[in-house]
Amino acid sequence: MKLIGIKARKASQSNINAKIKNRVLSDYAKLIEKEKLFIIKENIKDIKFAKTKKIKQNLINRLQINNEKLVEIIKSIKKISKLKDPVNVTLKSWNRPNGLNIKRVTIPIGTIGVIYESRPNVTSDVASLCFKSGNAVILKGGSEAINTNRILAKLFRKALKKNKVDENFIQFIDTRERKIVDVILSKMSKYIDVIIPRGGKNLVNKVQELSKVPIIGHLEGLCHTFVDKDAELKMAIRVIYNAKLRNTSICGATETILMHEKIVKKFCNPILKKLEDKNCKIYADNVIKKNYHGKLFSAKQKDWSTEYLNASVSVKVVKNVYEAIEHINKYGTSHTDSIITKNRKTAILFIKKIKSSIAMHNTSTQFADGGEFGFGGEVGISTNTLPPRGPVGLEQLVSYKYEISSKGKIRL
Repeated sequence: MKLIGIKARKASQSNINAKIKNRVLSDYAKLIEKEKLFIIKENIKDIKFAKTKKIKQNLINRLQINNEKLVEIIKSIKKISKLKDPVNVTLKSWNRPNGLNIKRVTIPIGTIGVIYESRPNVTSDVASLCFKSGNAVILKGGSEAINTNRILAKLFRKALKKNKVDENFIQFIDTRERKIVDVILSKMSKYIDVIIPRGGKNLVNKVQELSKVPIIGHLEGLCHTFVDKDAELKMAIRVIYNAKLRNTSICGATETILMHEKIVKKFCNPILKKLEDKNCKIYADNVIKKNYHGKLFSAKQKDWSTEYLNASVSVKVVKNVYEAIEHINKYGTSHTDSIITKNRKTAILFIKKIKSSIAMHNTSTQFADGGEFGFGGEVGISTNTLPPRGPVGLEQLVSYKYEISSKGKIRL
């Protein structure tokens, strides 16, 4: 692991120009296209392993790679290659009365360690984003995806070698040994500048407890959609259905629906019936139970703080937007929360007052994604109070330095 760290640090000190970066990414996309069948073959091995380990179905869904997903992976890499290089950009420049000429200029962070579970597309997304932003990356994927991750990392290194770039910009830790994660977190602070965890609550908890380097990431994605008294019914039905059921296993899926008390009688049946028809399990408070005609389960206190990651949702009635904000700030995880309303003043109040890193108006929470934000992809979503917050893409993977010049000025 020390040798991996040394190699990553050395690679991160290389200055690669934008043309070469883009050529590497273009070649990487071509190699994935060429090796589609082999990647899928390796992925089948991982799925078989995951099933023998009795891993949950929602995690197996994340793990699975097919032709359609490979097309999306290739598209993401190509998008990243077309984005502006975020390194050596002058963010601001100014001249001081003391004779100093000051520039704030972007630089790579250095070496990024990424510990992740299930999703092999994290390998390609993270490798592409880190390389384009001038950072070396050390990848430690989950044991259930080792074969798929291995080939995706190997193809990136092949693209680097073809373009005479240090292959160690991308290093994949090719082992199922869990103790390696402890080593990365506690003994690699000399070589890794930031850790990004991508996975479940247990993984992120472990990273937060053991890491001796800064962390970018989130513990849970407990997202809310609040239906205000001035909401439009058809929009509310459509947005909530998408926010909950489009993909239940992502961190941007809505887990709790809040409804203004004045629209419960009119709104709860059409909204919840559409969810129930798709086998969504509904945990509701007493007010919803009195008004909904379908099948419900009584919501318990723990449901307000549960990230289901499946076809389940909790539903609660609130008196007004202030109570909705209070509920979200109490039980939410500062990830993504949305209000559905025609009232612009109410929407602005909601957006400004919730603590979320992503605040939405009349929008599905499933848009909480770097690709949808135009970032080409993301290495993760950060709910930290300190920046970066929200989807972490190219522009969030750089730091900056101050470059100062003068005509021989001395300080008196």
